[in-house]
Amino acid sequence: MDLNHIMDEISSQLQHIYSKMEFTAGGVFLYLFAFLMLILPLIIFGIESLTGKVAAPTTASSHIPKPPPTKIQEIRIYPIKSCRGFKVQKTKLLKTGLDLDRNWMFADASTLKFLTIRQISDMTLIDTKITDDDSLEVSISTKPNIKISIPAHPSEIWLTLNTELVKDCEIWGQKVDGYLYSTDLTAPFSEFFGKEVRLVYKGPTPRPLKGNADPRVLGRIESTKFADLMPIQVSNQKSIEELNYRLKTSGEAPISIERFRPNIVVEGEEPWYEDVWKTVRLQPSDWTAENGKGDITMDVAARCARCQVPNVDPDTAVKNKKQPWNKLMEYRRVDEGITFKPCFGMLCVPREEGEVRVGDTFEITEVTGDHRYIPGM
Repeated sequence: MDLNHIMDEISSQLQHIYSKMEFTAGGVFLYLFAFLMLILPLIIFGIESLTGKVAAPTTASSHIPKPPPTKIQEIRIYPIKSCRGFKVQKTKLLKTGLDLDRNWMFADASTLKFLTIRQISDMTLIDTKITDDDSLEVSISTKPNIKISIPAHPSEIWLTLNTELVKDCEIWGQKVDGYLYSTDLTAPFSEFFGKEVRLVYKGPTPRPLKGNADPRVLGRIESTKFADLMPIQVSNQKSIEELNYRLKTSGEAPISIERFRPNIVVEGEEPWYEDVWKTVRLQPSDWTAENGKGDITMDVAARCARCQVPNVDPDTAVKNKKQPWNKLMEYRRVDEGITFKPCFGMLCVPREEGEVRVGDTFEITEVTGDHRYIPGM
């Protein structure tokens, strides 16, 4: 997330407040107060960026107990950004993210700017699956006659013959390269979107990580495909259970963790203990200290600050006007670096590549009290 992302979220929140306000002296005062509360963190971020202050003051972590190991409960892949994904039992974990995760995106045909569920909730009705012949099948749940199939791991030769490589695709204000599929292939989806769109496959040029994973913070250069910020998002099952308890206590319906679009869901020991993760290690069930077989370390770079995407029901594309956003705002504004948004889940950057499986051990190797959101630099 960069300043464009932050401004987009601030604009969305102000529009929501504006639509609800009454044009009285009190209403205008409340609107101005809300504006100041939302814009103040951005001003602080700007000052910190200009002065070179990109990290929060350190806090001693020696007093923070290290949580016990847990297990990987689910692995989820979302091949096309903002579209429906699927669960797998095992997959490759690459430095850029899970194999196939967010490798594609839909873009406006005129601007090549990415399209997102934030503005188009119906995108969650676009289904994806991998077939036995290693093809990516893309369909629309409400329109069974619309379906396309493309190679899940296209070769350079296939891409050269069937796509056009361009350098001016846009995601969160950043220009990236991408392979454009033909308009004939995506015509049915243009009809679904109500405007001409293009399907884009991430090009060969790395998209470097920024913010909390900027090389000045992370200590190395890493990249991702079309994920918003980081290659991997991890969520804790105990945290969604705790959130659902609060929702049900308030008379609201429980929600699935799919709404938060995580890559890895761990069983967890207690709610929200993920807030203190600093580094984690994924270990296969037959791992031993002697063989070190297949273990993967990930840096936990930041909390995942949330927009209102989780308000969208992935089965129906209906967006709830209040939940779970309102409930999360009550008690999950826990990051001093981005106080106008609630947090759910953690964003991670792998150090190694390898296979990851449901049932693997998920060990927290380091903890910290220093997590603080840093905008894209």
